[in-house]
Amino acid sequence: MSTEKIVHEEKAQLDFSASMSYSDYLSLDQILNAQHLRSPAHDELLFIVQHQTSELWMKLMLHELRAAIRGIATDDLQSAFKMLARVSRIMEQLVHAWDVLATMTPPEYSAMRPYLGASSGFQSWQYRCIEFALGNKNAAMLKPHSHRPELLAEVEAAWRAPSLYDEALRLLARRGLAVPVDHLERDWTQPYPESDAVEQAWLVVYRDPKQHWDLYQLGEELTDLEDAFRLWRFRHVTTVERVIGFKRGTGGTGGVSYLRKMLDVVLFPEIWKLRTDL
Repeated sequence: MSTEKIVHEEKAQLDFSASMSYSDYLSLDQILNAQHLRSPAHDELLFIVQHQTSELWMKLMLHELRAAIRGIATDDLQSAFKMLARVSRIMEQLVHAWDVLATMTPPEYSAMRPYLGASSGFQSWQYRCIEFALGNKNAAMLKPHSHRPELLAEVEAAWRAPSLYDEALRLLARRGLAVPVDHLERDWTQPYPESDAVEQAWLVVYRDPKQHWDLYQLGEELTDLEDAFRLWRFRHVTTVERVIGFKRGTGGTGGVSYLRKMLDVVLFPEIWKLRTDL
């Protein structure tokens, strides 16, 4: 049977002169015309599309992370679990995006690199909000956004707010677990201070999962999330090293050396330490 006959039999709508089409709904004209090439290099389109699609995934990730944080803060854990699981799957998509960029060879990247100026993924305000929401707070990371007051306000709000893990510890305390007071009300702009007492609170949960099933599930959702985030960071490092070696990054960092240091950042330390101490 021909495609034309199938379409006719299924009575598919073909005239969109007076109704919304697929392209209209997704604003495809704007999206597909947002790739402004600055170099004659063939591979620049790959570079732009990879980063633009990553930013779209990060937009969804922020949407889900913020809702998950609200869910934990209001004891709506089932909704929060669904959102956290989705965030982990989004990170998997971002990991695989590096596979495509890794097809760019060093000479191909070198042909377009001069046209990037000082622009760098290091300056992504959405990525910074994600890191802040996950607890990796650093006031210096506000500076790259100071030239855009509306973006600075967004990033600063994430910097000042309790992180996902901060809200998780508040939940443990509401359930009667012995979380130190200085971990429940503190300066949220400061990096999270690891605590033996917090680990002991999580150990209560992990030693009796049936008694604390939803808190146990929360711990595992956090583990999944950080596991996926580590893979994303690691794949970033290996792709950058593969494409540019140990050259300095366009944004002024050491490139691979900076990214490797970020691999050592642990977001939810007690969740990982308790596995040794169980």
